[in-house]
Amino acid sequence: MSKKAHKLFCFGYGYCCDYLGSTLQKQAGWSIAGTTRDLNKKAQMQEQNIKTFIFDYEQPLNDPDLFLKDVTHLLISTPPDDYGDPVFLMHGDDILRHKNLQWIGYLSSTSVYGDRDGEWVDETSEIRPTSKRGSRRAKAEEQWLSLYKNSGLPVHIFRLAGIYGPGRSALDSMRAGIARRIEKPGHAFSRIHVNDIINVLMASMEHPKPGAIYNICDDCAASSHEVIAYACELLGMELPPLISFDDADLVPMARSFYNDNKRIYNKKIKSELGVNLHYPDYKAGLRGCLEAENITAQMKKCQNNKKTILLS
Repeated sequence: MSKKAHKLFCFGYGYCCDYLGSTLQKQAGWSIAGTTRDLNKKAQMQEQNIKTFIFDYEQPLNDPDLFLKDVTHLLISTPPDDYGDPVFLMHGDDILRHKNLQWIGYLSSTSVYGDRDGEWVDETSEIRPTSKRGSRRAKAEEQWLSLYKNSGLPVHIFRLAGIYGPGRSALDSMRAGIARRIEKPGHAFSRIHVNDIINVLMASMEHPKPGAIYNICDDCAASSHEVIAYACELLGMELPPLISFDDADLVPMARSFYNDNKRIYNKKIKSELGVNLHYPDYKAGLRGCLEAENITAQMKKCQNNKKTILLS
C-alpha cells in the first residue's frame, strides 16, 4: 500500500478485522479505529492503539462526524438481522455525506447462494438463500450495493466461506474435545484461512473496483470429517468416531450448515486482484495454524526468559 496517510474504520472489530488492523499497523501511514459491543474488548483494542467506539446495534454512534473524520477505508463486519445490516440502517446517510472514502468493504457470506446440491457457483450465480442466515446476508448486500448504484460510493462485497485460523480451527476443536466427525455423503464445505482473507482485502484496497463482488475461499471444498481427521494426524490424537448425519444430534444452527451443499469458485480474486493463496487447501491451512501456534509459544517463552533475567 502507498505510504500516504490512510485511516481504516471497522464496524464490528472481530476476528478478521483484528488480523487486518494488525497487518496495516505494521505499514507506514495507517491508523485504525473500530467498534465493539464489549467493554473488555474495548480496553484490549485501545492497548493496541486502536481508537475504539461502543456500538451496540440498538443505538447509533453519538457523533458520526467524529468517527468518520479522516476515514479513507471502511470495513463492515457486523452480523445482519431481519431488517438488514445495522450499520447501513443507522449510519448509511452519514456515510453518504462523507467524501474522503476511497474504499468500502462489506463482509458477507457464501450462504447467499443457498443449497446447490454440491454444484459449483461463482459471483455471477443467482442469489438463492435457503436459510435465514443467507437471506439476511443477501438483504444486507443489497443495501450496501444500493449506495454504489445510486450514489457511486466505492462499495465492495466479499462473500466469505467458512473462516478458520489460529485459535479458531479444527485443531482447537480437537484439543477442546468437542470435534465430531459427521459424514453426509456428497456434502462439502468451502473454507478460507484468515490470512488469505486479509490478502484479498488488501489487494482490493490497492486496486479498488466499486461495485465488485468477490468469493473468498480456498481451492479445495472438503467434508468436515476429512478436516477433523487431518487435524488428528497433525496433533497425534485418536480419531473421533464417524457418525452418520442422520444419527447426529445437531443443534439447529449446526444442522443448517449441513443443509446447504455447494462448491465455490475463487477464480475472480486471482484473475482480477492477482491474489495467490498462502493456504490453497485445508491441509496447508492447518499446518499454518500449527506453525503460528509454535511461533507464538516460542515468543512467549523468550519474553518469560527475559523477565526472569531482569528479576534475577
